[in-house]
Amino acid sequence: MSHPSRPEFWDERYAAGKTPWDYGGVPPQLRHYLAARPNGGRALVPGCGSGHEIAAFHAAGYDVTAIDFAPAAVERARANLGPRLGERVLLGDFFTHDFAAAPFDVIYERTFLCALPPDLRAPYAARMRQLLAPGGALIGLFYLGEEMDGPPYALHAADEAQLFPPHLQQVQDQPAAEPFPLFGDNERWREYRRVS
Repeated sequence: MSHPSRPEFWDERYAAGKTPWDYGGVPPQLRHYLAARPNGGRALVPGCGSGHEIAAFHAAGYDVTAIDFAPAAVERARANLGPRLGERVLLGDFFTHDFAAAPFDVIYERTFLCALPPDLRAPYAARMRQLLAPGGALIGLFYLGEEMDGPPYALHAADEAQLFPPHLQQVQDQPAAEPFPLFGDNERWREYRRVS
């Protein structure tokens, strides 16, 4: 049986149409964030899946790059986006890919961290710090809780306190405007700023 750290695990789920993590659009809090910052910048969407948010970043004036390591996800995102925006979706490993556009002003999180086995959390936080420009923002919806059987793997408070400070400081925390059934009331809109 494949493991969530392997692309084939996710390919199997896309092939079977079992993608309960796919919101199917752009969450209202991301739409609000983008509308309030019309000047754009460089944006990254890791673990982009079906790629719904990529067009929203592009429409808001961002030079957006997306990446996923599951070929089926990249194929779906490119099909959803069409040829012009589809070329912004890369097939590769977030942890090792050489992003020519780095550093990024914004990195968007939705169902990427919770898809990663817990032993990849520290590398996730380190990579975010590496890829974000000073003052840059890690934004998105985070799945919080104590449950560690996954995916999805909930982020618990003790892990969060070890992973993000002092380099990434939380500057915003709100309940999800439209809670996703997969996560119930355990999903929060968060914004972290890279401060060092």
